[in-house]
Amino acid sequence: MERDIIRDIIFLQRKSEPACAGCAEDMAAARDLYDTLAAHQDHCAGLAANMIGVSKRILAVVSGDKIIVMLNPKINRKSGRTYTTEEGCLSLSGTRPTERAEEVEVTWTDLDSRKKRKRFRGLTAEAIQHEMDHFDGILI
Repeated sequence: MERDIIRDIIFLQRKSEPACAGCAEDMAAARDLYDTLAAHQDHCAGLAANMIGVSKRILAVVSGDKIIVMLNPKINRKSGRTYTTEEGCLSLSGTRPTERAEEVEVTWTDLDSRKKRKRFRGLTAEAIQHEMDHFDGILI
């Protein structure tokens, strides 16, 4: 189910709790996150669960032609190369400068409760880093 995007800065600055893979409530939030990103995919590369009102470590990101949902993602490695970019956020107005690693290696649990590991580059890597900042209450 598509959910409204949260714009409450106080709520967005709260740290997110770990998600429970297999728990009905967190899995429902993960599916809603997928649906919400799918509805905004033409102008959005990723969403963190707190952006739909759920303070859990769940994100959805566009990777190629599909959407990947990650529960409790962890960046294991970042490339040494970084770049400065301008990022926007559906929860905030405008864009802001930020620095991102060109490539990240991430482990996470998928919607089938399987552990995954993959390297991401470009916009997908940037979106993952942005959404994981949301987990710690960091806003661009």
